[in-house]
Amino acid sequence: MSHRLSSGGRLIDRSKPLAFKFNRAKAKGFAGDTLASALLGSGRTLLGRSFKYHRPRGLVASGAEEPNVLVNLGRGNRHEPDQCATTTELFEGAWATSQNHWPSLGFDIGAVNDFAYKLMPAGFYYKTFMHSLEAWHGIFEPIIRRAAGLGKAPKKPDPDRYEQAYAYCDVLVAGGGVAGLAAALKAAKAGKRVILAEQTAHWGGRAPVDGGLIDGQTPEAWIKDTLQALEGMENVRLMTRTMVAGLHDHGYAILYERVADHTPGDGRPRHRLWRTRAGITQVATGAIERPLAFAGNDVPGVMLASAVRDYIVNWAVAPGKRILVVTNNDDAYRTALSALDAGLEVAAVVDARPAPMGALVDAVRDRGVKVLEGRALAKVKGAKSVKAVEIASHATEGSAVERIDCDCVAMSGGWSPVVHLYSHAGGKVKWDEAAVMFRPDATKPPTGDKGQPIAAAVGAANGHLTLDAICAEAGMVGTVEAEAPLMPVWVMPAKASEALKFKAFLDYQNDVKVSDVQLAAREGYASVEHTKRYTTLGMATDQGKLSNINGLAILSEALGQEIPQTGTTTFRPPYTPISFGAIAGEARGEIFQPLRKTPIHAWHEAKGAHWEPVGLWRRPYTYPRKGEKHRDSVNREIVNTRTNVGLLDASTLGKIVVKGPDAGRFLDMMYTNLMSTLPVGKCRYGLMCSDNGFLIDDGVVVRLSEDTWLCHTTSGGADRIHGHMEDWLQCEWWDWKVYTANLTEQYAQVAVVGPKARKLLEKLGGMDVSKEALPFMTYQEGTLGGFPARVFRISFSGELSYEIAVPANMGLAFWEALHKAGEEFGVMPYGTEALHVMRAEKGFIMIGDETDGTVIPQDLGLGWAISKKKADYLGKRAQERKHMTDPDRWLLVGLETLDGSVLPDGVYAIDEGVNENGQRKVQGRVTSTYYSPMLKKGIAMGLVRHGPARMGEVLEFPADGGKVIQARIVDPVFYDKAGEKADV
Repeated sequence: MSHRLSSGGRLIDRSKPLAFKFNRAKAKGFAGDTLASALLGSGRTLLGRSFKYHRPRGLVASGAEEPNVLVNLGRGNRHEPDQCATTTELFEGAWATSQNHWPSLGFDIGAVNDFAYKLMPAGFYYKTFMHSLEAWHGIFEPIIRRAAGLGKAPKKPDPDRYEQAYAYCDVLVAGGGVAGLAAALKAAKAGKRVILAEQTAHWGGRAPVDGGLIDGQTPEAWIKDTLQALEGMENVRLMTRTMVAGLHDHGYAILYERVADHTPGDGRPRHRLWRTRAGITQVATGAIERPLAFAGNDVPGVMLASAVRDYIVNWAVAPGKRILVVTNNDDAYRTALSALDAGLEVAAVVDARPAPMGALVDAVRDRGVKVLEGRALAKVKGAKSVKAVEIASHATEGSAVERIDCDCVAMSGGWSPVVHLYSHAGGKVKWDEAAVMFRPDATKPPTGDKGQPIAAAVGAANGHLTLDAICAEAGMVGTVEAEAPLMPVWVMPAKASEALKFKAFLDYQNDVKVSDVQLAAREGYASVEHTKRYTTLGMATDQGKLSNINGLAILSEALGQEIPQTGTTTFRPPYTPISFGAIAGEARGEIFQPLRKTPIHAWHEAKGAHWEPVGLWRRPYTYPRKGEKHRDSVNREIVNTRTNVGLLDASTLGKIVVKGPDAGRFLDMMYTNLMSTLPVGKCRYGLMCSDNGFLIDDGVVVRLSEDTWLCHTTSGGADRIHGHMEDWLQCEWWDWKVYTANLTEQYAQVAVVGPKARKLLEKLGGMDVSKEALPFMTYQEGTLGGFPARVFRISFSGELSYEIAVPANMGLAFWEALHKAGEEFGVMPYGTEALHVMRAEKGFIMIGDETDGTVIPQDLGLGWAISKKKADYLGKRAQERKHMTDPDRWLLVGLETLDGSVLPDGVYAIDEGVNENGQRKVQGRVTSTYYSPMLKKGIAMGLVRHGPARMGEVLEFPADGGKVIQARIVDPVFYDKAGEKADV
């Protein structure tokens, strides 16, 4: 039984006891404990249940690689599921509950799955859940949904706050063990800016536990001196509780700092996410011990040998009273010695090697411990805790030759360097046959833009697993017991029977066994990536930290090939889970999606505007007067604008400046038509397509000067289109000399629209706005009413129109000046709905209405906006594909109902016959539909098969209640087809 030792524990402070609860039962630990060590110290070994079979689970590790003990931590608004007990620092009042069981941890109904394990091997769901749709909906899906997940999702808002920060350094060192400390000190002495990040609260890694000498000092003394030197350097930042979660291109690293997990509610941010640029990252992330695969290796009380000695040395916790060590290497003998030093009994050391020899082996033998050579664990006896083990010859199928009573098994199958960070940005690993591990390939590091390395591995992460080797790499002298080579052991015993393999686990959390991987190989899954997904090996929360190497070795053996030929799965960030809070940072609540307001927003609000969401903006939909319905309000605004003058707050339109020697060339690729030939002071309507050929945005482009263009975008598209431009500039055309800037919020923009628009501006006074001085589709800068203004002679309504941009801080004053000057002309504001109706009357398309991600410009009759004078533009090649040139594509037309009513939005035009699903065939759909107060009838635009060639035909549109509406195909331009009203 696990228990707290009466003395020792280098990381705990016995003068500061901490009370906590686990599954509502009171327990006690000390400052410096992790939740895991405190639970073990309180005598608890059964701490969880596995995912599929609900088998009893206990601690197997002591660090971030722990797959078994994930808990619901906290309650109320601080409840958080799936918290790893080994990385959770204990604090006063901690409240934790175990997961994935019902009704209790000790008695779990789900454990019935374990009796049916032969019916639930790897991939059983692919074979079981494919029979009938009725069975899926009625049986399988409900069961799967109830079984999904481990912990309970939080139901209340998170009270904590989270931060994000930025940092820059010449050298980022990931890992604060001996290798990391030495690398940081070397770089700092060379004058480099250094960030040293350690994911735990303590420095030194394994050295203080495993012992030895560094330059003649004990590890503790050397660590203390090195930290003191680093703390005194201004060019060094030391960060504990900080994990380097991922390394990306150009030395971009994500750091995850757990600022106040151990002091909840103290006012500090709980987590902080650091976005860091580093010249080079020194990967000093250490190595992880591998478990051994034998029957019952998942029983609570079976642990990694290194974890057993961690609990003994660091936290004065004995995982058992009588410990048995099973190994294929010398390092595990240190665990036997640590247990003996703590006054515990070591039942035996079971070593798969036929004749283990060396200083550590001799030291254990000299202490009177029996070493069983060439032996293996055939089976662990016990269900919820270890009772005994059966010993067999390693070279056999597992016939027991001896039974040994024990309550803890310390296993060691060797060590694997933590190569995740090195691999994230493209660094390659190679198989070291002698050391039996994948290690970083120094000849193929991740590289930067000039081919320079952006990461280098040091210490155990580089395959140097002993203190003397680590020190030698760092230019120091390390003294430690010599170790004999390990013997590869992937299954124990080597010829284990199928019955034993059925209970030999690789992935503890997902219940993936040796037999599952071998089954995957027999069923044709030769790729390790395919095997991973078929069996779920390495897909648990630990992401295969303990299981992957053993799994791919067994797969290689089953396929009859060498391990390097099988390869590894892909290492992806983050290294360990990151909280959603840290990812979101301050972007939560009201600022999760900040409400964007124009400079004139308060005026609209005061006038009782009814709001419409447009992207993250709120725009006035209409300005209803007292007792006025919205439809009537919209009609009033349209009629007034077409007969007098209306004002529209167009500040939300995207305004992106594109500048530079290659700006014209760039815009010719961005837009379907030519922009490089646009004269200075002129405007041109442009279409922008994705590389798949689909229309994604439109707007007016203005040439401000020889090397500068202003690109207007849709209101909801400014950020997206700016990102689209930058994506191509940074990733594809990185050598083009082009600069872009999103100036959307730098200007307020007002559309002055209607027959009396020019009279209003002339009354304001200032620049000449006559047709001769400012023709249609031109631009000028000047002053109006004393306001500096950019005036664009463009129209989205079909009326005489000026779009005027003024500095944002002058927007409200300019708007009010327009209203004051326009009183005699019947000036009136109009909203987005009036805008939409007027543009539909003119047959102008609207992105998001006439487009849906499947529409190309040619569908909308916009072939005239596609230049035939240039060789290429984004989407050109895609638009030449067979599907895009299909003569049966739906094309834009106008629609008029026979009775003058308004068609429902989005309704489909039915065709003759039914499809293979028994559904009525369709031949078109409505994209925009409105009532036109000028035409006094409903108008609509739609996409119809062969539409322009079918003018005058009548289509049928089914509506609610079985009603069918008939509409005639007409020209999409309903109002002023010649465009005479705009060009005056």
